[in-house]
Amino acid sequence: MTRLATAWLVYRLTNSAFLLGLVSFASQVPAMVLPAVAGVWLDRWDRHKVLIATQVLAMIQSLALAGLTLSGHVTVQWIIGLSLLQGFITAIEIPTRQSFVITMIEDRRDLSTAIALNSSSFNAARLVGPAIGGGLVAAVGEGYCFLIDGLSYLAVIAGLLAMRIAKSEVPRERREVWHELSEGWAYLIGSGPIRQILTFLGVVGIASAPYAVLTPMVAAQLLGGGPDTLGLLMAASGIGALAGAVRLVLRRSGDALARPMTLGVATFGAGCIALGFSRSLWLSVPLMAITAYGLMTQIVSTNTIVQTVVDDDKRGRVMSFYTIALLGSAPIGSLLSGSLAARIGVTATLVVSGIACALTAIWFWRQIPEIGRAMRDRHTELGIPHEA
Repeated sequence: MTRLATAWLVYRLTNSAFLLGLVSFASQVPAMVLPAVAGVWLDRWDRHKVLIATQVLAMIQSLALAGLTLSGHVTVQWIIGLSLLQGFITAIEIPTRQSFVITMIEDRRDLSTAIALNSSSFNAARLVGPAIGGGLVAAVGEGYCFLIDGLSYLAVIAGLLAMRIAKSEVPRERREVWHELSEGWAYLIGSGPIRQILTFLGVVGIASAPYAVLTPMVAAQLLGGGPDTLGLLMAASGIGALAGAVRLVLRRSGDALARPMTLGVATFGAGCIALGFSRSLWLSVPLMAITAYGLMTQIVSTNTIVQTVVDDDKRGRVMSFYTIALLGSAPIGSLLSGSLAARIGVTATLVVSGIACALTAIWFWRQIPEIGRAMRDRHTELGIPHEA
């Protein structure tokens, strides 16, 4: 919700595609480096306490942004600075949250479904939130979106404090940070399926960035609308994301995921191309739902496969590299999106994005057999039936 309100606020203040991309870059650039080091510490620290600390800091950041906006003192410089702070918090919080899920699972046969449920709810919120934000921006302005976001952290912190998590009884040898980091990197490179999936995730993250960054310009320039139009587009995106999430959560735990993941990216690419050429709100709305469905399928499937095949003692480090691939690719894509849209226009940028995603899906299709074998081996080890 805050991401959408921030994007609309920047566009309203500056009317600049480049600054829109720059603010998005500032919020995401810490994820290019920080999670790698954080992953080493996550395999040592109490992830429960780390999560609580990140939520407190995120609450302070949101309330500061709300205060500046509601008082009329907000500037692009303030937005960039606070977005950068949020980026540092997020770069630690996401790998912590992803690896923390395993701590709550008592029966490993529930692992695949639990991972999919967690990833679906997390990523659906990333797409549903902007849909709510669009309506709130139109009704009461950006400042109240930031205020609601800040206050909502009270419930999150209370929920975390109410948890009672059993401590791990397995001691882990502590070595130099860089040694453990290189060990995690070597493990990732040596695992074909994890390496291929994270490469796929990173490339799609760069190629799909215009969909997230340029939506305010799609509403304003291509469709000639305002915050209400943006709200409709984001609502459609939220519906598509929820449909993709529900479909994956309700699947049988052993179902293969590599093919749906690849087809999801191809679907996203086709929808992105059509969205670029659309000048009708009633055509763009279903296209937003289709693209969000494809993107959600890819993200959740990727997370589920990686979390399933990774060894537990490397989980924090691998999920930190996962966060770099997921979020660290976004700053590059954001800057490219803003710069490209400023030069060749929104339509051409969306078409280039869609073609790039479709080509990436074609490349990844050849990697499916190896990933399928890795999933079958892991499911056999955990005693989970697996569908070919």
